[in-house]
Amino acid sequence: MSEKTVDELKAEMARSVTICGCKGTIVTGSDGKKHAELDCPDKKARDEAVAILEEEVILRIQPPAPVVEPVPEPEPVPEPEPVPVPKAEA
Repeated sequence: MSEKTVDELKAEMARSVTICGCKGTIVTGSDGKKHAELDCPDKKARDEAVAILEEEVILRIQPPAPVVEPVPEPEPVPEPEPVPVPKAEA
């Protein structure tokens, strides 16, 4: 067995999934079409995976994280000079 490079392992991990304990991979057939193959530990896990896959599947696209630019601090505003208050005559 040949040793796989880190890039090959990352690519393989990106193309694998686990459903109800069944480990699955995406395989390209001889006709060039891709399909999923699941290896399940027992019949119960297989039946659960089949029941899930027979139902509606919801696929979501995760948007990339927003780029948050740092907000510059505002320039300090100088305090106004105190206005002299005329003294009241008593």
